[in-house]
Amino acid sequence: MTIHSAIGTSRCGCDDPRHLENMLTVAQAAATARSLVSPVRETEVVRLGKASGRVVAENITAPRPMPFFDQSAMDGFAVRVADLEGQGPWRLTVNQTVAAGDRSGVDSWKKGTAKRIYTGAPVPAGADAVVVIEDCTDEGACVTLGRRPHSGENIRPLGSDIERDALLAVAGTWIEPRHIGLLAANGFGDLNVYRRPRVGIFSTGSELVSPAAPEEGRIFDANRPVLIALAEAAGAEVVDLGIVDDDHEATVRFFSRHADKFDMLLSSGAVSAGGRDFVRSAFARAGGEIRAWKVALKPGKPALFGTLGRTAYFGLPGNPLAAFVGFELFVREQILRLGGVSDPRGGEMPARAGYAARRKTGRTEYVPARIVSHSPEGLPVVEALGNGSSGTLYALGLADGLAVISADTQQIAPGDALGFLPFCQQLAGTTNGDFT
Repeated sequence: MTIHSAIGTSRCGCDDPRHLENMLTVAQAAATARSLVSPVRETEVVRLGKASGRVVAENITAPRPMPFFDQSAMDGFAVRVADLEGQGPWRLTVNQTVAAGDRSGVDSWKKGTAKRIYTGAPVPAGADAVVVIEDCTDEGACVTLGRRPHSGENIRPLGSDIERDALLAVAGTWIEPRHIGLLAANGFGDLNVYRRPRVGIFSTGSELVSPAAPEEGRIFDANRPVLIALAEAAGAEVVDLGIVDDDHEATVRFFSRHADKFDMLLSSGAVSAGGRDFVRSAFARAGGEIRAWKVALKPGKPALFGTLGRTAYFGLPGNPLAAFVGFELFVREQILRLGGVSDPRGGEMPARAGYAARRKTGRTEYVPARIVSHSPEGLPVVEALGNGSSGTLYALGLADGLAVISADTQQIAPGDALGFLPFCQQLAGTTNGDFT
């Protein structure tokens, strides 16, 4: 099967200027989305080994300096520089061996001696340099040095890496495996983290079935598994609420039943203005407050934002690509903010077009794209994939990210400036704290 590197021409009339009136820009919609959520404040203690993907609820500081003691940086011999008189070479008696983790006592220092030492071992009191084994003649009971080391050579002093009370992670830091190592090295076994935001996710549509044998006239539900995976990757505790049929009264009852049970409700489908699109009216009848509807966005125009009691609600379109784009633009950040991430940020970066296309103006467009090269200034050059349909995930599966085309762009030529939202950066799309 061939995947086309082009943007198809809209056939649905969504770009008709009459339909663009009173729509929010993408920036306005993102601001509305932010206004719907506040960070959760409940915390819990988790084991450090289970803390990856959690958000710390308090500043974490170093309980002690690191290294915890003056530490040898190399295998060699610990010496006292003042003992090395004259021009050398110097022949010293080896009277002790000190290994990493050695808790045995260290002999008092005697002039004219050296101590065999290994990487990571505590430097004996009295010694002020470590001469690497390669610069020595090791005779077993004695060692000969051919050069005089400088004071402090190959020694990592106490506290030279991290001072006591140094800030290791600020409250609101998304913990990644790299942080686990830092905190483990400082002796932490537990972390106080924010609880995960609880997100209920459902699909709408009588035509949908969960994975099973295909039924005539029906299709598999792709959106719910995608949204669940995206929400979990953003740190949510997800409850799968299944599929709601295209029935107005059933949809009203569904919203009423789940009011105030979640931090966020997330759905796909039935948010447009068609004869079977019941979500907007059912949401309002169940007591929901609609904050915004329709965004000057392609794909994903009929996005719905609102609140149902204390629960934020995001109704995304039913077309799979539109649902994916809507999550990336409006929902991911809000899950991160609910979870306590101090400063979520998007991952859009500048790029160059590696293709030509014409399009209608009026809506910011997000197109699956792959990186085909890099420009002389180092920017990714991207090629659009697919035929412009928002009903397929095929191009998305082959893409490296989403090309971002501004609403006022009518024609794209190779080399033109674009935005690019790379998939590989989405999980890292958060601002972590400062680390010492």
